[in-house]
Amino acid sequence: MDLLERCRKVKVILCDVDGVLTDGRLFFDNQGIESKAFHVRDGMAVQLWRRAGRRMAWITQRSSRIVRMRAAELGVDLLRQGVNDKSSASLEALAELGYSPDQAAYLGDDLPDLPILREVVLGAAVADAAEEVRAAADYVTHAPGGGGALRELVELILKSGPEWDSVISPYQGRRIPTGER
Repeated sequence: MDLLERCRKVKVILCDVDGVLTDGRLFFDNQGIESKAFHVRDGMAVQLWRRAGRRMAWITQRSSRIVRMRAAELGVDLLRQGVNDKSSASLEALAELGYSPDQAAYLGDDLPDLPILREVVLGAAVADAAEEVRAAADYVTHAPGGGGALRELVELILKSGPEWDSVISPYQGRRIPTGER
């Protein structure tokens, strides 16, 4: 199955957080409070994906208040934190959302992502993912983790079908005919 066919089957995206939606670095202040940086284009990607009527779940090994807040702010359908077995957690998330692996994409960056990456119809890796993850992926983003990789994947999938133009139409504005300026 080629990449275009894989993209057209995707109805739900499962996504790792650290190293995918962030650059993988963890920051702690002197009181132990954690902070992370998320790319705004990935936030827009979630909004575009939702506008297309699609679902999304974030699956991560770490537990973080910041991730919970960001997921809630964007309206992510399902968040699983503190997950040791990403494959089992991802399959459970798919079942809860009413999808099967042959309708799912997974975006990951490191070795714990490998099993589920191989089980879904579209396994994707960020540009700076571990070598083994990039080798197993059906698609490797040009963007690194924390650099808009989710946006790239969302665009790839939505542009493979008819949804892209309608999803971005609110941002198109109207053209002013020449002479009216």
